[in-house]
Amino acid sequence: MRHVIALDVGGTGMKAALIGPDGALLHEARRATGRARGADAVVQSIIDFAADLRAYGQQHLGETARAAGVAIPGIVDPDAGIAVYAANLGWRDVPLRDLLAQRLDGIPVALGHDVRTGGLAEGRIGAGQGADRFLFVPLGTGIAGAIGIGGAIEAGAHGYAGEIGHVVIRPDGPDCGCGQRGCLETLASAAAVSRAWAEASGDPEADAADCAKAVASGDPRARAVWHDAVDALAAGLVTALTLLDPRTLIIGGGLAEAGDILFTPLRAAVEERVTFQKVPSIVPAALGDTAGCLGAGLLAWDLITTDSEVTA
Repeated sequence: MRHVIALDVGGTGMKAALIGPDGALLHEARRATGRARGADAVVQSIIDFAADLRAYGQQHLGETARAAGVAIPGIVDPDAGIAVYAANLGWRDVPLRDLLAQRLDGIPVALGHDVRTGGLAEGRIGAGQGADRFLFVPLGTGIAGAIGIGGAIEAGAHGYAGEIGHVVIRPDGPDCGCGQRGCLETLASAAAVSRAWAEASGDPEADAADCAKAVASGDPRARAVWHDAVDALAAGLVTALTLLDPRTLIIGGGLAEAGDILFTPLRAAVEERVTFQKVPSIVPAALGDTAGCLGAGLLAWDLITTDSEVTA
């Protein structure tokens, strides 16, 4: 059975799959990233994982993987196949594509940014299907974005397009790791909600999911924390839709798991803020934590698939 190898590398874990030409998950596996062992060990873990997936495909699917795709965090040069910088993994200028291709006997390898690959999957086979222009915004430890146009993801001239988390919402707000103050991700990410709720509740172990539960139960402290985060998020999203005019706005990440507790006030807050702009459909992501892996698989298929193969 024809398939490709897909890997989504995170700071703590790696998700992997063998993916068929129609996007079907033929085999899934997970492993720890093992970043505590150092940057070189992480690279070796990725290479070994890919090799094991290749062997599995040969044994159980009857043929060798046609290509491989890898989604990684940080700054990526997909054309050169280099992981330029990833703070969580301790990487600088790692030629990951070439290292993988050598271990995988020269099959084509695609390298992509984790959020953009997740956005690619959501756009093609997830919540953005049928939308010619969409914006995918996962709300996790930070906030990033992927700009979808005509079935592809726009990376920008230097690979930084979509970094909505570093749009300044409140200039007098908290310090951000990027060097600015009041960036969107310091106010509306899952990590920001966790910090604010831990302080408001007096429970240092409380997180964003606990805050959402407290909102549902009517806790006024939780509602205040949630309102502040939603208000900041709406401000950032209206800035984005003013610039990009997407048809669909896809919200993912851990905070989106709150469901209507997030989406009902968020839609209302966006509608209150717009003037001349058209409000896009604001929908939850459909693929969960498999989006990055599925997107890596799509990148791999894009390397090798022609129109005739798609219809064959």
